[in-house]
Amino acid sequence: MSANTPGFIGARLIQARVARGLSAVDFADLVGLSVQSISKYENGHQSPKPEVLFNIAATLKLPQSFFLRPLLHDDRNPIFWRGKLSAPVKPKDKAEVKFSWMKEIVDYLAEFFDFPALSVPVLNVDDIHNVGLDELERIADEIRDFWGIRKGPMPDIIDKLESNGILVFRIHIGAEKLDAFSQWSDRFDIPLVVLSRDKTSAVRQRFDCLHELSHIVAHRSVSRKNLNDRKTYKSIEDQANRLACCLLLPEKEFLEELYAPSLDGFLALKERWGASVAAMIVRCKDLEVLNEKQYERMWINYNRRGWRKGEPLDGKIKKEAPQLIRKSFEMLIEEKVQSVEDILKALPFPPKDIEESADLTPGTLTNNTDAGALPTLKKNLAQGTNNVVSIFDKK
Repeated sequence: MSANTPGFIGARLIQARVARGLSAVDFADLVGLSVQSISKYENGHQSPKPEVLFNIAATLKLPQSFFLRPLLHDDRNPIFWRGKLSAPVKPKDKAEVKFSWMKEIVDYLAEFFDFPALSVPVLNVDDIHNVGLDELERIADEIRDFWGIRKGPMPDIIDKLESNGILVFRIHIGAEKLDAFSQWSDRFDIPLVVLSRDKTSAVRQRFDCLHELSHIVAHRSVSRKNLNDRKTYKSIEDQANRLACCLLLPEKEFLEELYAPSLDGFLALKERWGASVAAMIVRCKDLEVLNEKQYERMWINYNRRGWRKGEPLDGKIKKEAPQLIRKSFEMLIEEKVQSVEDILKALPFPPKDIEESADLTPGTLTNNTDAGALPTLKKNLAQGTNNVVSIFDKK
């Protein structure tokens, strides 16, 4: 490799380009270089001159230090993608790059914190292609028993995952069918769950959490090779969906409260159970409360009401939010263990990406005014006079 820029990591250029949704051709046009030059930089056959690196970093809106940062080793375990077979490639690739950055965030925070100990039941499914409802009900009961969750509506699911050592992140993915994904990281030996911020529904986010928990608990033995098999993928996705329904809506308690298996009957339970009407329809079909014809008519009426695009109460129920990573950064700054400058030097990623992944208030690492409108003290008050009147006390 040329010594033009010592320590340049070609794989970092690939990451940055993919994170911006750019092909090699598009990126070459933006920076005024040939595709061949970009290929040589990315493959490690040549490093850019300092002025070229400056232009690359400025175009991709990343510090130059990003391109000199060694990569973490790849996890061997598979990533469980929602919508893997139908989602567009670019958003998935971008999400995977951001996921690798999240792991570097975890690696950084692990220098300062001990996270909650991992406490997860591992109940592998013996035959991926032959799993009945009874087995899924048993696994759901074992998960609830293991974590001491009473039968009835599930409590805050993200808090339950984090309290038991599973790290949860949220990012904008930009693809409707990529609702969430997860991986049992062999680097950290803990599961990581990533949720899409693109969904506005709190109840669907809760379902996504339980879907990923289902993979963590029941599918740890599934290999990358098996997951790439279309039939196996469809089987485990179906199992995760049904197991999530079992966890969310335990049979006895749910049916005792359901006064009628109708759209209005489901809607009446939505807020208390934190479950979508759609999930209740599927659950009632599995429990044979609805026969095939009733099930089909239910979906027809559901679509007629326009609920595919959003159900009633979606905007009323508050979303659960990850706390663990956010509080870690806040503690570092508040306790003056690390300054914002220290953090950005150690993690040379776009500050907004760190804020998003860590659920930090916008502006925490950027001093961005997008964090919200703020009043400005009048000059005479800012100079130290004490005749300040609180605008919040005025009636």
